[in-house]
Amino acid sequence: MGIHNVSKSFGTLKVLDNISIAFPSGSVTVILGQSGSGKSTLLRSINHLERVDDGFIDIDGDLIGYRRDGRTLYELKEKDILQRRRADVGMVFQSFNLFPHLSVLDNLVEAPLASGVPREQAQAEARELLARVGLADKADAWPRQLSGGQQQRVAIARALALKPKVLLFDEPTSALDPELVNEVLDVIRQLARSGTTLIIVTHEIGFAREVADTIVFMEGGRIVESGPPASVLGDPAQARTREFLSKVL
Repeated sequence: MGIHNVSKSFGTLKVLDNISIAFPSGSVTVILGQSGSGKSTLLRSINHLERVDDGFIDIDGDLIGYRRDGRTLYELKEKDILQRRRADVGMVFQSFNLFPHLSVLDNLVEAPLASGVPREQAQAEARELLARVGLADKADAWPRQLSGGQQQRVAIARALALKPKVLLFDEPTSALDPELVNEVLDVIRQLARSGTTLIIVTHEIGFAREVADTIVFMEGGRIVESGPPASVLGDPAQARTREFLSKVL
């Protein structure tokens, strides 16, 4: 998967400034940076929740949100964007976004059913996913009966239900009580070993050091530095990276 010369502005504020980066299949990338550095906008652009002004994003050669005709890009219709997003990219947000009127199991099967998966198969796969995130016994519970950590684990299972090629996490532990953070990070650790391509925005530096293949440090809509954790976190080349890390480590 790749991001190619992507820029994005909100009015006069440039939030992404000519960003290019490759995410090898099965890799784990953690994006660090202060609030306002462009991290979440970058994730939302990958999912085409934000339209970029310049450049493009592709997964296995397929453009996200656009089709190419020669050298011109044409934006896809909303239903085609939805279909591509469902097929290729899963996203887990800070807030768990579960449907409160559906049981845990029904939260997981809703999207596969809409994509044409038979109910029996969708339910069987949903139960397997709940077991993977340690919640096999919660299939019939309502979201309001779960702790925040459990709800976020259901949200991860729901994102996995469509078998995405890439899974995005936007600060998945920031809304959790501190004692619940590790149960969510444990699930992401398992995913990091499973071969799914993961892109994670997080403030959990110790976790980033442990699971990431690549750490990307962003500021002002640009990539300041990227590389393996040992170099970016252990021996950063850029003064700005060192300054940021001195405040958070």
